[in-house]
Amino acid sequence: MPNEIASETAPGAQKSADWPDFFRFHAGHSHLGSLYGDDWFALKAEAFARFFGTPVFIILQTIIVAIWVLINVVGLASFDLYPFILLNLAFSLQAAYAAPLILLAQTRQADRDKAHADADARHREDIAQASAARQTAMTNQTAMLVEMLHQNTQLTEIIKSLTERLEILTIEVHKKLLVT
Repeated sequence: MPNEIASETAPGAQKSADWPDFFRFHAGHSHLGSLYGDDWFALKAEAFARFFGTPVFIILQTIIVAIWVLINVVGLASFDLYPFILLNLAFSLQAAYAAPLILLAQTRQADRDKAHADADARHREDIAQASAARQTAMTNQTAMLVEMLHQNTQLTEIIKSLTERLEILTIEVHKKLLVT
């Protein structure tokens, strides 16, 4: 059963049409590339989107908001007074960028999950086919062993018969020799 996945053979491994390439999972996974590519922007956007859900981001954002409100309430600066319209605008801007970045990260992760699931399904199918081939080979070998055992029994019976016949002939020859 030839392998459907193109891969390089590991050093020391032999490829054969009868055996699957057991080292295919050590080869590069070019088929796992993302839908949006692996360019600089996509990777940085995904990393930034992943950062949004971390405790570090939430704590840093809370500290920045607390300092912002404290500076404006105490009167150290008056760039954003009580209804904090500028702060709301900053949150809106953050949400406007965060939502597409999170969607991008989720889409890329879904693509990776699908590719991994497909690879796992192919691997399970290869294992099932190899198991079925081994089962068929064992069945054939068992049938062959039963046939060989039957032939051995027949040969043993023939040898027994010939041995008995030889003994009778030996006795007859011995009697004829003694009579003369």
